[in-house]
Amino acid sequence: MAQLSEQEQVRREKLQALRGLGINPYPAALYPVDSNTKTIKEDFNEGKTVTIAGRLMSRRIQGKASFAELQDSQGRIQIYFNRDEICPDEDKTTYNEVYKKLLDIGDIIGIEGELFTTQVGEKTVLVKKFTLLNKTLRPLPLPKTDNDGNVYDEFNDPELRYRQRYVDLIVNPKVKDTFVKRTKITNSIREFFNNKGYLEVETPVLQPIPGGAAARPFVTHHNALNIPLYLRIANELYLKRLIVGGFDGVYEFSKDFRNEGMDRTHNPEFTVMELYVAYKDYFWMMETTEALLEKVVLDTKGITEVTVGEKRIDFKAPYPRIPILEAIKSHTGIDVSEMDENQLKETAKNLGLEVDDTMGEGKLIDEIFGEKCEQNYVQPTFITDYPKSMSPLTKEHRDNPKLTERFELIVNGKELANAYSELNDPIDQRERFETQLALGEKGDDEAMFIDQDFLRALEFGMPPTSGIGIGIDRLVMLMTNNSSIQEVLFFPQMKPKQKAIPLTEEEKIILDLLKKENPSALNTLKEKSGLSNKKWDKSIKILTKNNLAKVFKDDQGLWVELIN
Repeated sequence: MAQLSEQEQVRREKLQALRGLGINPYPAALYPVDSNTKTIKEDFNEGKTVTIAGRLMSRRIQGKASFAELQDSQGRIQIYFNRDEICPDEDKTTYNEVYKKLLDIGDIIGIEGELFTTQVGEKTVLVKKFTLLNKTLRPLPLPKTDNDGNVYDEFNDPELRYRQRYVDLIVNPKVKDTFVKRTKITNSIREFFNNKGYLEVETPVLQPIPGGAAARPFVTHHNALNIPLYLRIANELYLKRLIVGGFDGVYEFSKDFRNEGMDRTHNPEFTVMELYVAYKDYFWMMETTEALLEKVVLDTKGITEVTVGEKRIDFKAPYPRIPILEAIKSHTGIDVSEMDENQLKETAKNLGLEVDDTMGEGKLIDEIFGEKCEQNYVQPTFITDYPKSMSPLTKEHRDNPKLTERFELIVNGKELANAYSELNDPIDQRERFETQLALGEKGDDEAMFIDQDFLRALEFGMPPTSGIGIGIDRLVMLMTNNSSIQEVLFFPQMKPKQKAIPLTEEEKIILDLLKKENPSALNTLKEKSGLSNKKWDKSIKILTKNNLAKVFKDDQGLWVELIN
């Protein structure tokens, strides 16, 4: 067992003292809660009797009386302890010993009391009886405010917040609002689809073949069957099997897993909503997506606009529609529409992009668009008509056989949704899979597998269908004005906690600056650190070597970012 701090030792002594008084610090019985802080404030009646429960968050003891704050799932309320109200008889142990000496900030208590308003107008509960429901053994990291209004000891270190989300939720109430909004968003989407008669379904997470996307999967082994299995990278192929089976519209909130890098917009486990509707095409899906997102934003925010950093993004339909090759030409001045693989490689190199031999035409175009164009689309924009090599599951464009009927919705410079007129020609689909297989043999570890059962399903006939995948985590980031995916996941994936690395004062200075502004422009960070060129170079090398920070480059220059 780890060495206990002084406060932890004191709390364990109090625990024993409570037991010595015959008080069970972890009672099993139901506690008859009939109110919460929100309902009390909304329906406040002087003298009304209430029973509430929550966490003791502060207190000011003044002899035989004490004001305190109780926090439950809905907020906080002031409570008033009076010795003679709690202990009307001669025995004052409950107040003098239990409340004053053996309770701590963070303890969970139940309260029976009456509502009253203080002389300064504060809605308060007069405690008639209290019950200890849980004695906490660790102190909460509560912020402190001095006389000048300066706040200290805030629980705002990102790594600690993500590793100890339970503490984060207790001491940073605004964090809870993010996750309440997340549920509002998913409920709004469900309502939209259910009203149209589409069926919410579940498909396998463990799959014999990882299909439906170009991504590196997680692989595991099933002992009883002695076969490899993969955590799904997408649920697309299973949902399309259901369209073959006769459903007109199916959707799923899918937990997907991709064995790839982590950053501010990527987590190895993430949520995608996928929808497939028979007898529709990608033009219909664009209009449906506009209507869906407009509704979601209205349900969540009350208006169609959201604030993201300093930007105002309006989700009111309609959204611009721009073919991807036109977008590349517009932002680079280069027409790539007639280029072969070698020409695309050369073009990418000339644009300063890193390329390798595993990259085919599709990946090269995707890389050019991603690096040179995508960030320019802040307002919702449909990027359409992707080349065939980029879209192995998409129907050939009705007007141009080199292109496909596909769109991606770009918002705030990031992909939010991906949609197709779904390929339902089994012979064409087989050829597309074989092309992907060839890419895999070249070394592309994100190339698709051939799913023979899916091909068999197509041979039984899938009606014309349109499908879409919407990244729920990214949508929530937009709706809650969060720039990091870790802020919208209760428990984001974290690298194993490493032993503390001894740091020099110079290295600590850089890290402290990064914690305040992450990421930071390299030159700005260097200037703020006040370090000489020699000390700066040495310190930044040590920080990157120990995976505490990384240096990266974008169109705006060099940046330094903390690694969680």
